[in-house]
Amino acid sequence: MQPVIDVKVLKDNPKVRIYLERADKHLEGIGYTEHGLRHATTTAAFSQKILRSLGYNQDLIRLAGVAGFLHDIGNVCGRVNHGQSGAIIANSILSEMGMPSMEIVGIMEAIGNHEEEFGQPTSEIAAALILADKSDVHRSRVRTTRFINFDIHDRVNYAAEKSDIQVSKKNRTISLMIKINTEISQVMEYFEIFLSRMIICRKAAKVLSCEFELIINENKLL
Repeated sequence: MQPVIDVKVLKDNPKVRIYLERADKHLEGIGYTEHGLRHATTTAAFSQKILRSLGYNQDLIRLAGVAGFLHDIGNVCGRVNHGQSGAIIANSILSEMGMPSMEIVGIMEAIGNHEEEFGQPTSEIAAALILADKSDVHRSRVRTTRFINFDIHDRVNYAAEKSDIQVSKKNRTISLMIKINTEISQVMEYFEIFLSRMIICRKAAKVLSCEFELIINENKLL
């Protein structure tokens, strides 16, 4: 009988933790916001929440959590094309853990397509992962406040005091809710760096037969 691999099993796996920690260390070295265990856990939880709220089955919800937890593991090889390298690493780890190939391919597809520059959401798992990943905007991801005056990414993230994703199965909407402190960053700055993310979120929501909404400071902007 093949083992059931879920987020809890991955969290307890020493190799997975080492890879995620080293991947985050690499991004810290090149000046990126936090992409470690906190982001992995949040993305996994959001991915599962989206599919659970829309009534998908437990297996698909579980696999979305796995994809969410492992989606940035490819950063250990470098930032460029980390989705593709992450899919290959995930395949290696999950195969070693005994996950069935039919489950692994869906996770590889999702991880390999989660980057907004060239990702294409073509499955429920990939769509949930994209929406979850792009929704994790929060000041806790900023490693230091020393740069918020001149680094727009740090400034926008630091200005985000609260973010959440709300799903309405009845209205078929997936809403990213953000509270931004406009004394730190203007809403326009959010669009300046995250426009491409919002575009892929709209594509992802369509895969789930939903509309994507962006609500900042209780104002619906998309």
